[in-house]
Amino acid sequence: MTAARQTWQVTLRGIRVLLRNPAYLGITLTQPIIWLLLFGALFKAITKIPGFHGGSYINFLTPGIVVMLAVSSAGWSGMGFIEDMAAGVLERELVSPVWRGALNAGTVLYSALVVSLQTVLIVLLALALGANYVGGLGGVLLLILVAALLAAAFSSLSNGVAMLARQREALIGAVSFVLLPLTFLSSALMQQSLVPGWIRTIARFNPVNWAVEAGRSAAMQHIDWGLVLSRLGLLLALVLICAALATRAFSTYQRSL
Repeated sequence: MTAARQTWQVTLRGIRVLLRNPAYLGITLTQPIIWLLLFGALFKAITKIPGFHGGSYINFLTPGIVVMLAVSSAGWSGMGFIEDMAAGVLERELVSPVWRGALNAGTVLYSALVVSLQTVLIVLLALALGANYVGGLGGVLLLILVAALLAAAFSSLSNGVAMLARQREALIGAVSFVLLPLTFLSSALMQQSLVPGWIRTIARFNPVNWAVEAGRSAAMQHIDWGLVLSRLGLLLALVLICAALATRAFSTYQRSL
C-alpha cells in the first residue's frame, strides 16, 4: 500500500467517525454560526472608533472567525490518538508496516477538510449577513486554502503534544492556553493600527495573524498578491515543520513502549 493510500485510509477513518456521530457533526457545523453571530454583535461598535478603516465589521470579522475556528477545531486533533492509546489501537498500528507519517498526515488532512467545510459555512452565513467578497470566488478559495493550511499546522502540533503528553488534560490545557492569546495577539477582531505597539510587534510572528492578513486581503479586499503569497509561504513552511515534529513524536512514543 502506497503512502498516499495509507494517508487516505487514516483520513477516511476520521470521516466515518464524524458521519456516524450526528451530534458531533451538528456541533461542528453549528459552532461557526454561533461565533460569527456572537462576535459580530459584541464588537460591531468597533467600526465607530476613529481610525477604523475595515469597512463593515462583518467584512472585517469573517476572516478572523475562519482563522479562529481553524485553530480551535484542529487543536483537538490529538485527542483521537489519546483515545487510541487508551484502547490499545495505536500500539497495533505502530507494529504494522504503515508509514508513520501517514498516521499524522491522515488526521491532518481530515482536520483540513473539516475546517474547509466550516469555512464554506461561514462564508455563506456572512454573505447572508451582508458581507461583500471583493476578491470574488478566487478570493474565497484562497481564504479556504489559508484556513486549511493553518488547520494542518495546528493539527500536527496537537498530534505531537498528544504523543508526548499522553493525557487528555494536558492537551486540553495546551489548546486553551494557545487559542485566546494567539487570537487577541492578531488582527482577527481588531484593526492592527488601533492596538498597542507591542501587540503589533508580536503579531508579525504570529501564524494566526499571517492567516488573518492573507485571508482578509484575498477575500474581503482588492488582493495584495505580495502579502497573500508571502503569508501562504510562511504557513506552508509552518505546516512542514509541524508535520516533521509530529512524525518525530510518533517515533519517540514508539521507542517508549
